Amino acid sequence: KPALYAVNYPLGAFGRTGPPPALRSVLFKHATIWTSSDRGIIQDGWLLVQHGRIRGLGEGNGFPEADVVIDATGMHLSPGLIDCHSHIATDGGINEVGQAITAEVRIGDFIDPDDMSIYRQLAGGTTSANILHGSANAIGGQNQVVKFRWGASDLEMRFAQAPAGIKFALGENPKRSNSTTPSTRYPQSRMGVEQLVRDEFQAASAYAERWSAWRREGRGLPPRRDLQLDAVVEILKGERLIHCHAYRQDEMLALMRTCEDFNVTIATFQHVLEGYKVADVMARHGAGGSSFSDWWAFKFEVYDAIPYNGALMHNAGVLVSFNSDDDELARRLNLEAAKAVRYGGVPPGEALKFVTLNPAKQLRIDRWVGSLEAGKDADLVLWTDSPLSVYARVEQTWIDGRKYYDHGEHQAASREVQAMRAALIQRILDSDAPMGRPGEVEPIAYETMWPRYDIYCGGHVEDDHDHPDHPDHPDAPEHAGHLGHGEEH
Repeated sequence: KPALYAVNYPLGAFGRTGPPPALRSVLFKHATIWTSSDRGIIQDGWLLVQHGRIRGLGEGNGFPEADVVIDATGMHLSPGLIDCHSHIATDGGINEVGQAITAEVRIGDFIDPDDMSIYRQLAGGTTSANILHGSANAIGGQNQVVKFRWGASDLEMRFAQAPAGIKFALGENPKRSNSTTPSTRYPQSRMGVEQLVRDEFQAASAYAERWSAWRREGRGLPPRRDLQLDAVVEILKGERLIHCHAYRQDEMLALMRTCEDFNVTIATFQHVLEGYKVADVMARHGAGGSSFSDWWAFKFEVYDAIPYNGALMHNAGVLVSFNSDDDELARRLNLEAAKAVRYGGVPPGEALKFVTLNPAKQLRIDRWVGSLEAGKDADLVLWTDSPLSVYARVEQTWIDGRKYYDHGEHQAASREVQAMRAALIQRILDSDAPMGRPGEVEPIAYETMWPRYDIYCGGHVEDDHDHPDHPDHPDAPEHAGHLGHGEEH
């Protein structure tokens, strides 16, 4: 029989038949504009988009003409939100646990553009994310910064201008202290993690010198290529950013001192829940802090976490962002930013930067995104209320001047999805194929499947304890339990 519906991308609910149209010019008028720039918040403002970039913005009625005009009276316009720590859009697990150093593996090699979390996060105003390797390794895999171009391929989702980066990790996860099975993998202590990093930096320095000598002298065979050391050499040259999972202040101090011995600056400490204790040292070193807003006590090494952490680091001169580390939380990053107002009194305009300009700076992509300024990519969000309000709803989300999410279109698509589902069920019923009995469930052999379950830095627990990625399974990778958040599910 012919197909009931045309192919869309990604195939299934809310997929597209093609990319959103690239409009020549779009004008938003009479909006409250949160610029996340030196211009602050513009009342009764206008913003002009031309050919995918912001052409200009201003205040009042003196706005230019455009092909499409959106009256945003009573609405708020902000930059697209940026998540500096995410694990979505990956295909079943992001920890390579076989060895302590896995700098050669690349998240970008298996980005999954079909992940429904992309669409859901667009509905929450998130437009870009730093997709990270997990935290099972002292030196983990290479990250991938993406734009949420829903319906595009994995290569088209990549943020082409974003500098290369890599995941490091400190604490309980890389030393495997919570592993349910015996392990002989080195290191198994915090001091071992520090020494492992130092050893690898020294090995990469020697490796780079061997290559330099061969290129300089041109004699004999070249050194054997080592993809792991290639990535670490890029760190030493300042060509690859370190994003380091960390909780305790003593470990952060140790890593900063180790890196300074090799003239390396850490781009961000991720989670950084004791960052408030060493904020002055972080500021001098130049490390950013990409923190949870108010998670604490979900495992032993975070007992000293406090909700004022972000504000205290910010006041000490640290570049601070709030991240999600979670597919659900990334749909509400605007409310995470609002917590900086509640806990620490950060001004609203500055608080919004915790999920816009500041993560863009941490990822070194602020030349293109993170604020509403002329010349930057037209990645922006139209809200029904202040983006820091619990009453705010995303009306539209734009990336590169293309509308990737529209609330009205979503409602129509939801009705269409229900109709598609009913039609597909009816076709099955009309097929006269044998039906299962009530309550009958077909057994699933998980060992024959590639698991579609994202293993995050934290514990996201399923009920199926036989799933190979469940923390109680004997072959499971390490999970650090975000118990407080997990209880919400």
